Amino acid sequence: MAIKSIQFHQHTLDISYEVVNPKATVDLIILHGWGSNKNLMKKAFSSYMESFRHIYIDLPGFGNSTCNMPLETKDYARVVELLMIHLNASKDIVLGHSFGGKVALLLNPEVLVLVASAGIYRSKSIKVRTKIALFKLLKLLGLTKFRELFVAEDAKKLSEPMYQTFKNVVDEDFSKEFASYKGKALLCWGKEDSATPLSSALKINKLIKDSSLLTYEGDHYFFLNNAKDVSQNIEKTFLKTMEHK
Repeated sequence: MAIKSIQFHQHTLDISYEVVNPKATVDLIILHGWGSNKNLMKKAFSSYMESFRHIYIDLPGFGNSTCNMPLETKDYARVVELLMIHLNASKDIVLGHSFGGKVALLLNPEVLVLVASAGIYRSKSIKVRTKIALFKLLKLLGLTKFRELFVAEDAKKLSEPMYQTFKNVVDEDFSKEFASYKGKALLCWGKEDSATPLSSALKINKLIKDSSLLTYEGDHYFFLNNAKDVSQNIEKTFLKTMEHK
């Protein structure tokens, strides 16, 4: 594990990363989801794809990386780019799980691997909309101390900068960004995923012109039990891009 201090908008962000297969010539950037870290992704994929240089990154505010300012998804992508410059890394393949999928998309790699990616907006239930309306009313009345009762489980233990970041990124619709991506995409999804349901994968598959979709038994973390097959398909997808050069 290593840490690189990156200057971003007059702030210093310490970014933790780890490189596997350092002598390989094809770069594979691997980005985790919200609330996760690089260790989960390394546990899944580090034993496979030996011909690629794996770069596992703790996104700002997660794992061993710091975040002392509110960020947007585009900021995460820029921070990753700055780290890639430091590592002399290319955008050959970028894999993103969940929230990391949106960051991966903005990096505009040659091959985009979306693993249960976020980015397709889902309308909120009446129960959730009612909670939001009630919280806004309490805020107007100066009763924000009741925030804990209303925020999502993902946000309850966040620092103030990360809570603001969560609000910035949680409900984004990246449909236009998916449609404008011109590279080759591999979509891998769990059939029982309730966080980013299979319906999202079907929409993304339609939006990205050159994309293929693979489905697996399992939930949002299906890849932990299917990493070997996912890895083999990433290698096949990359080889197809090489054939057309």
